[in-house]
Amino acid sequence: MITRQDKNLMRKRRHLRVRKKLSGTSQRPRLNVFRSLKHIYAQLIDDVTGTTLVSASSLDPAISEGKGSCGNKVAARQVGVLIARKASEKGIKEVVFDRGGYLYHGRVKELADGAREAGLEF
Repeated sequence: MITRQDKNLMRKRRHLRVRKKLSGTSQRPRLNVFRSLKHIYAQLIDDVTGTTLVSASSLDPAISEGKGSCGNKVAARQVGVLIARKASEKGIKEVVFDRGGYLYHGRVKELADGAREAGLEF
């Protein structure tokens, strides 16, 4: 039987394998996704300087106010739109997508689709 800890360990290994090949710069930062059971988080990271340029999550008041659940596909799409808006305010149009070892399905896919809808290119 595979436990939750085993699944997370396998996800972390996948993430490290992908991170060997992916890197973000100030012109084209890395869009990192983290997903928990209740929320979803996204960051634009410049790996050269090691700084977070923009961040958004389902904890933001614009998304979480008046909602029962913030860990669903609707909230994930809104986080994608929100991070794309914040990125465009900083002049960022292109990103490298880092799914964080998660399958490109469900909430991760909705976040990516929302970011593409709002104008990010990856």
